Amino acid sequence: MPREYISPAIRELRDQLVRFAPRERRWEQVAQTERLLSEIVPDRIYPYEFLCFRITNYRPTDNLSVQIPGTDVLHDLRLLIEDLSESAQVPAEFAGERVLTIDELARRLNVSTKTIARWRRSGLVSRRFVMDGRSRVGFLQSSVERFVSQNRQKVRRGSQFSQMSEEERNAIIDGARRLAAVGGYPAEVAKRLAQQTGRSVETVRSTLKNFDEKNPDIAIFPDSLGPLPLEAKRKIFQLYQRGESVETLARRYGRTRTTIYRIVKEMRAQRIMELPLDFIPHRSFAHVKTPAKERRILGPMPESDAVVKKPRLPSGLPPYLASLYEVPLLTRAQEMHLFRKMNYLKFKAAKLRSKLDPAAPKKALMDEIERCYEAAIETKNQIIRANLRLVVSIAKRHVGPLDNFFELVSDGNMSLMRAVEKFDYSRGNKFSTYASWAIMKNFARTIPDEHRRRDRFRTTEAEVFSTTPDEKAELGDQEALQAQRELQVESILSCLDDREQAIIIKRFGLRRGHEPLTLKEVGAELGVTKERIRQIEARALTKLRKAAEEERIELPS
Repeated sequence: MPREYISPAIRELRDQLVRFAPRERRWEQVAQTERLLSEIVPDRIYPYEFLCFRITNYRPTDNLSVQIPGTDVLHDLRLLIEDLSESAQVPAEFAGERVLTIDELARRLNVSTKTIARWRRSGLVSRRFVMDGRSRVGFLQSSVERFVSQNRQKVRRGSQFSQMSEEERNAIIDGARRLAAVGGYPAEVAKRLAQQTGRSVETVRSTLKNFDEKNPDIAIFPDSLGPLPLEAKRKIFQLYQRGESVETLARRYGRTRTTIYRIVKEMRAQRIMELPLDFIPHRSFAHVKTPAKERRILGPMPESDAVVKKPRLPSGLPPYLASLYEVPLLTRAQEMHLFRKMNYLKFKAAKLRSKLDPAAPKKALMDEIERCYEAAIETKNQIIRANLRLVVSIAKRHVGPLDNFFELVSDGNMSLMRAVEKFDYSRGNKFSTYASWAIMKNFARTIPDEHRRRDRFRTTEAEVFSTTPDEKAELGDQEALQAQRELQVESILSCLDDREQAIIIKRFGLRRGHEPLTLKEVGAELGVTKERIRQIEARALTKLRKAAEEERIELPS
């Protein structure tokens, strides 16, 4: 029998009694434990203090608040009886009544020794006695009589197994074949045939299993014989994640609960081995060796000292895009904290994964790896949410009369996600600058491609012949040059604040489809005087010239 206790409190009690209780006292405690076992109701909760008093006649000073479910109590008390009786080393002849061995009890009840082992797990109390100089499992006459009186139907079904005739066995096999042909699962078929024949489910299951093993060419459930294919294992794991119970999966696939648990662990380990755990390394990660240092990295994001102003929403945005502007922008310190946290979590998960043995995965290790990965993804999403408005802003400046604005935003979001993965926070740059370059570079490539694609699919004869090959080549060169110029403009515009950018864009018509505006027109839109617009424009142009020199961008004369 398994020797693993479910309740740590009862296991601790076992250790104390085996070490310190006199041998004669231990034998008395075995009898008291068996009497207590017969009174336990599975669906009740029992305080440890009550259990300890009934077993030992004294009230404990430890574990007073421990409450144990009845099913766990039944399991652990049976183990306690065996462990205490084994430590007492009582010869069978001194038991005070007749003691039956496993073989003797099997012959007496006309069942197999496997059935006896199964009954021990479901309530048949066994003890350990010294027989022929060895410690062996035995059953008191009174324990057997109590079990039989409480389980007459079970004992009767078990005793009928060895009396099954060939005709009855063939009837079970034929019935199983008919049920399997209409989609019955092995467990369902066994249960239904057990009800029809009056046999136990285990008897029917064993009969069918033995038949399939001896006759693989005409097996009733051939899929239950060999190993499951990889696709079936993946399906089991998916169903388990969706909440399907292990019992249901075992019935559906004709496997034991243990096999289903093993498959789930195997598939879970395989998924963990495939997790994308690439990270930007930092020398500080290797020095995080104490919980205090780790808490500094994984702690809450620092608060912003700046006064949060309500952002000005661009005109014409649908509600779900306008809601992006409700997420506050990150400060440089907040960005550094989140990027360090995300990459450290991936670093830690990758380090833990290197210890994972896919052939024998440990649940605790897999739990920790998944916890780190999920926390890293949540941190990544936090960074993305804070920068989604950047994508909208850049997309609005690039969208043309023939472009789909929402496709541009979607494409820019993908660039933003890739930028989060590749950004090296340790260099001290602001992420918005890095992300802007990545998004604009992607737009510079995809927008001309889209224009060429539209040009390729002309539909009328006039359209097909309206442009000569030389003109098309010239158009492609112009588009590439225009994309390069737009990329350079976007780059140096990032050095301006929002108001300066708006004024420069309006004054010089940098947004597609818009003509340049006068100082007076810009002032009217922004609600300030044209003189104030001129001052801001002059200051912004000075910044742009300096930025262009630093970026080595050639300015027109």
